[in-house]
Amino acid sequence: MLPHHGGVASMTNTDERARRVREVRRRLTQEGPPRTRDQEGDFETVTVPEKHCDQLRDLVVSEGAEKVVEVGLAYASSALAIGEALATVNRPLPRHVIIDPFQEREYSNVGWDLLRSAGLDSIATLMLAPSSIALPQLLTEGFVADAAFVDGSHRFHEVFVDLYYLRKIVRPGGLIVIDDDWWPSVHTAVQYYERNLGWTVIPDAFSGETIGVGPQGKQGARCKAYRLPDPSFEPSFEDFRAF
Repeated sequence: MLPHHGGVASMTNTDERARRVREVRRRLTQEGPPRTRDQEGDFETVTVPEKHCDQLRDLVVSEGAEKVVEVGLAYASSALAIGEALATVNRPLPRHVIIDPFQEREYSNVGWDLLRSAGLDSIATLMLAPSSIALPQLLTEGFVADAAFVDGSHRFHEVFVDLYYLRKIVRPGGLIVIDDDWWPSVHTAVQYYERNLGWTVIPDAFSGETIGVGPQGKQGARCKAYRLPDPSFEPSFEDFRAF
């Protein structure tokens, strides 16, 4: 289940590690990945914009995160940003668990290779199983994360299941960031947790000018950040709020 695991290593030279990650991020932004899928504009369509990656990095840094779960790797733009954050925070046992069943067969491991070139394989684990299998495994193992980034399947039922498990894996008061919240299927799944389970939006986490085109035309931030309640709670079925 854990086909790529570099083992957790101490980040002794924080500045150098972060600089190395920033350089790989810069090359990816300016030159694109060394290879892409045979689909026109695939990198530009799939990857998280650089501005959002910077904002994601800053969120993880401000969280002081040590352990992060990420659903979806693709070309690794968001994974590199998270890796830069973990290098900057420099906690004793950083760990970045990434779930992507398509990384090998669809992306020819390009995202994982970019993480390796940045030296992040020392703290990263790549799980090639679907998130509906990988997340329950992490929960069973007792893994606790400080934050999560979700950019996997955009089907409503699969997003809903990802969030179901992540609320049990991410610690109370932790951070969950959703990519492509502008898609109705993704937004609707998240709305349940916001209306019924006390997830609160972190305002202006991804503020700024319009950066892309979503299903309803030009849109601004495609990512949305949520703070989990602390303590966590289970609502009564009688208190259900339609979403």
